[in-house]
Amino acid sequence: MAYARMSLLSIMVIVIYGHIGTMEASNDIGVCYGMIGNNLPSPSDVVSLYKKNGIGKIRLFDPNHAALEALRGSQIDVSLGVLNQDIPSIASSQEAANSWFESNVAPYLNDVTINYISVGNELIPGEYPGFNVPAMQNLQKILDNKGLAGISITTVLSGQTLANSYPPSAAMFSAEAHETVVQVLKFLSAQANPLMINVYPYFAYASDPVNVRLDYAQFTATGPVVVDGSLSYQNLFDAIVDSFFWAMDKEGVTDVELVVSESGWPSAGNGELTTPELAATYNKNFMEHVMKNGTPKRPNSYIEGFIFAMFNENLKPDGVEQNFGLFYPTMNPVYPLFPKQ
Repeated sequence: MAYARMSLLSIMVIVIYGHIGTMEASNDIGVCYGMIGNNLPSPSDVVSLYKKNGIGKIRLFDPNHAALEALRGSQIDVSLGVLNQDIPSIASSQEAANSWFESNVAPYLNDVTINYISVGNELIPGEYPGFNVPAMQNLQKILDNKGLAGISITTVLSGQTLANSYPPSAAMFSAEAHETVVQVLKFLSAQANPLMINVYPYFAYASDPVNVRLDYAQFTATGPVVVDGSLSYQNLFDAIVDSFFWAMDKEGVTDVELVVSESGWPSAGNGELTTPELAATYNKNFMEHVMKNGTPKRPNSYIEGFIFAMFNENLKPDGVEQNFGLFYPTMNPVYPLFPKQ
């Protein structure tokens, strides 16, 4: 996973810890199911764990057939990823796109609820320039031909696609990403599909904990921290999301909604900045926030959200990247988040 490392904010530091506790699970909350580990439970056990905790949405980073088999009949909504390295082939011809779809989607359509097919994860800017939109178009043709209007084709962006993000109203897409992002936005607008973004206040805080307030990063500030014209921000999450809305506005695209495809806080790996208590505070507040609120710029928008991630994954790089999980591979919780734990 490449993360959205935002270059953000020079403001006074005030540390306020939020209340830790469990909250009612909701079918509106998703959790990413990463598999970069050699000690993870079986997919069938994982699906049972999602259902036990009332987690109604799952994000798969690739069309893992064992996971898709386990999801049959589960009534869990699935966001299905296309691996970055598969995108040039899917973009190359309609026949190649058809082959990918018939192998990885078609067998599961009857009893797996697939809501999204995300074509690449943080592909822009990246090593496959020019392939993203043609791949999306080829997959969209398949959905149109089969009458599968319930599946949305999209892609996932990181904060690295933004040249500036502070204040949010100054945000714009970077020169490197601009051309491809604009093509993506035009496609999404024409299809009325949302854009997925990965949003990590943790990385902004960890990169400058003196000037980025912890309460601002964790949704626990009790009043405005950043004022941007007529808009006031009490949390960094909203500021990052609105940076994308502002950047899209500047391209003349105002009708594309956003889905937060990843957000989370590691429970270990970087000293006192990463504790189970801080991770629990962030994820609890993230869940509550996305279920109840839009953003200052889009107060009436529903921002769908996925927590990263279900498990600590031991084959990721050492440090924080191994410690974003809500659960250990034993399926015991790293910290209490859902009431049945």
